[in-house]
Amino acid sequence: MSSPTNKTVSLVLGSGGARGLAHIGVIHWLEEHDFKIESISGSSMGSLIGGVYAAGKLDEFEQWVCAITKIDMVSLMDLAWSKNGLIKGDKIINSLVDLVGEQLIEDLPLRFTSVASDIVNEKEVWIQSGKLFDAIRASISLPLFFTPFNINGVDLIDGGILNPVPIAPTFGDNTDLTIAVNLGGPPKIKKTKEIAPTSPSFLSEELHDKISNFISSFQETLTPNSHDWSAYDVTNQAFEAMQSTIARQKLAAYPPDITIEVPRNICGIIEFNRASEMIELGYDMAQKRLSHLIKDA
Repeated sequence: MSSPTNKTVSLVLGSGGARGLAHIGVIHWLEEHDFKIESISGSSMGSLIGGVYAAGKLDEFEQWVCAITKIDMVSLMDLAWSKNGLIKGDKIINSLVDLVGEQLIEDLPLRFTSVASDIVNEKEVWIQSGKLFDAIRASISLPLFFTPFNINGVDLIDGGILNPVPIAPTFGDNTDLTIAVNLGGPPKIKKTKEIAPTSPSFLSEELHDKISNFISSFQETLTPNSHDWSAYDVTNQAFEAMQSTIARQKLAAYPPDITIEVPRNICGIIEFNRASEMIELGYDMAQKRLSHLIKDA
């Protein structure tokens, strides 16, 4: 067995929907090999996973998310039926609060930054105090899907819009390593049945109908099985391309010590039913990218 490293880590967890479950596998690898995570900066799903870990409830969250079924996902989606978002998000956040417990960021045992976007003023917002799940809810507010979340009079949306891999909040950390997990990595070229782009086939017929009706309130001529979902796919691909481009720019301008690149086409943005697979993937990728640190220890 390899000797322990006892190295301290600033961990940067990127945005990318269900792919972010790979963050759990990365964290498991780091803990198993005696790295001490002293700081986490997270955007969107990275904020959620990082916040739950900082609160000491990652194991409970992992058991919960691995048990989620497609029907469970539908039950957690409280439709807003408004023009600024499809899902209110209250049910999801309340379920997480019940699981983890409400905590204040300033009381967490490690430094935690949740990154959201103030789109009106075109700037990212670092949330480093206040209610943990308010910060998470703001950071995961994916446009058109979740409604924006207001903190201190400012409407905030998904942190990945302006900073998919938020390295800057870790600049003042006095740690041995900064490790970033980018969920917008180069696509995996060889695809199999298990590796497919986001598709409405994941959605139940009931939710598909609800979303189709929601979209039709804006576009009168959409048909449920063709134009609406092609528009959905185009929007999703455009968002993924935008995030990937911004992530590359951020990583080039402020390179961390090590970057773990998760292929952006490895999992659909809402395929949370693939939790176990994504967690295992994150662990395996951490093993490939970080094992040399143990050999050098």
